[in-house]
Amino acid sequence: MKYLMMIRHTEAYRSQQIPQALMDAMGELVSKNTAAGVLKDTGGLKPSAAGFRVRSSGGKLTITDGPFTETKEVVGGYAIVEATSDEHARAVAREFMDLHRVHWPEFDGECEVRPVEDM
Repeated sequence: MKYLMMIRHTEAYRSQQIPQALMDAMGELVSKNTAAGVLKDTGGLKPSAAGFRVRSSGGKLTITDGPFTETKEVVGGYAIVEATSDEHARAVAREFMDLHRVHWPEFDGECEVRPVEDM
């Protein structure tokens, strides 16, 4: 089953340099999970100032350009994984977040994991 993993954090982390040790560890994790067929796609997202929102409400569409200052957390990156079970998806997300805990202890964020609907 496919899962979408989204890492969420405050936008303030955009102005901080990511520790090289975390980047190195992430490179190893990405390589390992790609080779195993678990990681299908991943990427970081640009700051919300580069984005926009399209909202449908009351039969009308509105477009709002970023940044989204009212938002406490933003999605900073994503991964699409192919996991054998919810437990497997939990293990992948836990390993990902543990790299942050070990290599960037000041980081405060979360990884939201959701199964992808089969259409």
